[in-house]
Amino acid sequence: MTRFIKPAGLLLLFFSHSLVAGEIVRDYPLDKISDRVYIIHGPLETPNVENQGFMNNPAIVETSDSIVIVDPGSSLQAGRMLMKQLKSISDKPVSHVLNTHIHGDHWLGNQAVAEKYPEVRILAHPAMIAKAEAGEAEVWVKLMHRLTDGFTGGTRALIPGVAVNDGDSLEVGGVEFRFYAPENAHSRTDMMIEVVNDSVMFLGDNVLYQRIARMDDGSFSGSIAACDIALEVGSKLYVPGHGPSGGKTVVESYRNYLDTLYSQVAAYYEDDLSDFEMKPKIRPSLSAYHNWAGFESEFGRHISLAILEVEQNSF
Repeated sequence: MTRFIKPAGLLLLFFSHSLVAGEIVRDYPLDKISDRVYIIHGPLETPNVENQGFMNNPAIVETSDSIVIVDPGSSLQAGRMLMKQLKSISDKPVSHVLNTHIHGDHWLGNQAVAEKYPEVRILAHPAMIAKAEAGEAEVWVKLMHRLTDGFTGGTRALIPGVAVNDGDSLEVGGVEFRFYAPENAHSRTDMMIEVVNDSVMFLGDNVLYQRIARMDDGSFSGSIAACDIALEVGSKLYVPGHGPSGGKTVVESYRNYLDTLYSQVAAYYEDDLSDFEMKPKIRPSLSAYHNWAGFESEFGRHISLAILEVEQNSF
């Protein structure tokens, strides 16, 4: 049975149009991964001028009467690219957009969907909605504008208006979507989404593959627990927030990274080692991840953040 919290309302945060703003992100191909689900697998680099700020994995789910979009991208321009690609597979209207968490590289494309389908319903975790309304949305609009040297100019933050919680479900055109909200995971505003009919699960940034995530807003223990939830669901296909989709190896690989780093930090913390002393000891055990995008920039910071988490959990 579908259950929704009272809509939180729509908030439009305007940002001045840049003189060098682009109209649309260059085309990226749609990958059909199941009967109903299509993914655009974005670049693994962080948002920059070259990738025009686009880096996540927007998804299209086709139901019998409409389209459901998951995480339409980082900007008005990225969302327009997704809408263009949608035309190549269906002329059905978009009825719903599902946002996985607060980080704007995933959801600022909401604007482009609503531009074409003004009646679209946009859903997210209530904590994401609250955080966006409290100012985080504008932070992301400005950040994307800066990282792309103005390419994303004109992007507005169209904040989700419908809140969903852990255990909620949604039926659209004969397709069932189930929502899982792991506590204290990647951003503390996270929602994982199962497309029951196709045994596909969208993980948001609780799981990445071939890319290492920033952990500044989340926790290692909570992220590991999120991986366990995803594995317990037992989907045939998993779609990470960044990186290629695949079977359970996608989840297991990222869980192993998190667990290896966090457990070794905890052990060396008991030995009174500092972060710079831990780094050369832990690095060899993560050799499988040295070539993952973001490893070099995040590895040392992850050790420092894990130490803080170990300290908090010890009280």
